[in-house]
Amino acid sequence: MKNLIFSIIVFLILPAAVLSQRVTYSDFEQEDSRDINFEIIGKMNGNFLVYKNIRWRHKINIFGDDMKIKETIKLDFIPDKTFNVDFVIYPDHFYMIYQYQKKNILHCMAVKMDGNAKKISDPIELDTTQISILADNKIYTTINSEDKQKIMVFKIHKKNDKFNIVTLLFNSDLKLIANKNRQALAFEERRDNYDNFLVDNEGNFVFTKDSHSGNRDNSNSLSLVIKQAQQDTLAYNTIDLNKNYIDEVKLKVDNLNKRYIINSFYFKKNRGSIEGLFTSIWDKKNNNNLAQGFVELGDSLRNEVKTSGQLRFALDDLFIRQVVVKKDGGFLLTAEDFSSQGRGSGNNQWNRWDYLNNYYYSPYSNYYYNPYYGYYRPLSSFNNNNQSTRYYYANILIISADKNGKIEWSKIIHKDQFDDDNDNFLSFSTINRGGEIHFLFNDDKNRNQIIANQSISPTGQLTRNPTLKSQERGYQFMTRLSKQVGANQVIIPCTYRSFICFAKVDFQ
Repeated sequence: MKNLIFSIIVFLILPAAVLSQRVTYSDFEQEDSRDINFEIIGKMNGNFLVYKNIRWRHKINIFGDDMKIKETIKLDFIPDKTFNVDFVIYPDHFYMIYQYQKKNILHCMAVKMDGNAKKISDPIELDTTQISILADNKIYTTINSEDKQKIMVFKIHKKNDKFNIVTLLFNSDLKLIANKNRQALAFEERRDNYDNFLVDNEGNFVFTKDSHSGNRDNSNSLSLVIKQAQQDTLAYNTIDLNKNYIDEVKLKVDNLNKRYIINSFYFKKNRGSIEGLFTSIWDKKNNNNLAQGFVELGDSLRNEVKTSGQLRFALDDLFIRQVVVKKDGGFLLTAEDFSSQGRGSGNNQWNRWDYLNNYYYSPYSNYYYNPYYGYYRPLSSFNNNNQSTRYYYANILIISADKNGKIEWSKIIHKDQFDDDNDNFLSFSTINRGGEIHFLFNDDKNRNQIIANQSISPTGQLTRNPTLKSQERGYQFMTRLSKQVGANQVIIPCTYRSFICFAKVDFQ
């Protein structure tokens, strides 16, 4: 009888012990106010590195396992008027690639740094561009392949209704492995959209182009554009939309199976309501469209997704957030119900088409962001006394598809979040723990900053795990900007009073 009681006790407490979390908060410096820019670089030599930018000052904080600052490295070699800072991370070193302007010349530079944020070599110049006084100066973007053996720096300079694009392909030692390539792409403002710029493990440069007939219309044409690593021309591959319309195209590289996966929500009529999910899978080896389909999402799913209003409008606020490729070529897609409401003078109404045209349809961004989707917006950027905006982030849709794009199952994670003039504390992040993916998000119903933790298995089993609750008062988590730094470890940015700090979360 005693053994039976003991077994029951062990059974009851074991899940909580297995799924418990330990939170450790970082130090902060007095100048780390909420108007800084930052990026979590990652974990090296047992330490955690975070890049910070306050006006023209740049530094890297090195935190120990106890999240105390071990050292602050001032990046004095970075000139004034530096922007568009990118990082390519390896186990024991990283590249910092940055852009600065001196007079009318833009310089793209790179420096190699070790795990202690010390320079391994002097900064080297990768490229320069001469611009006019009124031209956009944020033109360089850095991307890397999944295996990080290929690094591409490309620039897009809009001039005379053309997108002038230049690509430079480097290996992991930042040695140029393909000739500098220039292309002039036809571009019509408000109608053409170039997006999803990626480089695969073979060094091929790939992106999408979609077009629509009017400023506020859905797209009715789509192309997959590919530039082979050692070729000088672009190949435009038309994707048949079968007279349907799409918006917010998402492209994903499947390096293991040598394919490109395109996803978008689709509409049967222009500016109608979302009908379902469009998927196209492009085979690199045979250079053809391997499979594609339009899958309607039925009433039962709509009923579970919707937060209010009529059933036929239930999907209209969904935006694709992430696509995770499976080993067999299938994928897991997550989408989130998002909207906003202008308040005050003007009282702007939420409009999906205006939102996409003014926000998502940008080929590059000047924000520091995590690989998933979000970016940090300093609070000072919201100072507008005439207009207030309320942001709503609601339910999460999870869809599992097989290697041919056919839907296997779908699940809904219910949440209800909102905030005024600031969405840094809203939305969610994902943590890949091998056998399951965890979804972390602030429980907006409890202002004590409880983080909900739900996980999904490969078969679609949804599990509510113990919540992550702060034992310290005054901390607010920016969960969607978190970065996974280990199999069971994540760094979450947070605020304490008016300062930015970071929380290390260990899942045990």
